[in-house]
Amino acid sequence: MESDLSCLGSGQRGLITALRFSGRKRRRLMELGFIPGAMVTALQRAPFGGAVSYEIMGTVIALRSADARRIGIKIIQ
Repeated sequence: MESDLSCLGSGQRGLITALRFSGRKRRRLMELGFIPGAMVTALQRAPFGGAVSYEIMGTVIALRSADARRIGIKIIQ
């Protein structure tokens, strides 16, 4: 099922399929491990719609919802 990173609930996993960024931001996310084919797990959501923490390649990274919506994933059940 194709979706975006913001749709993952706590504990759910997904396979990254696309990054809808360009330039510096795209390069920075790829350096952090957000590359097509990488597995990502949603850990916890900050209160009041804040950032969400994700585990990717053994590292925990928090992303804003607006950025998470621009990362395409395939949800793994």
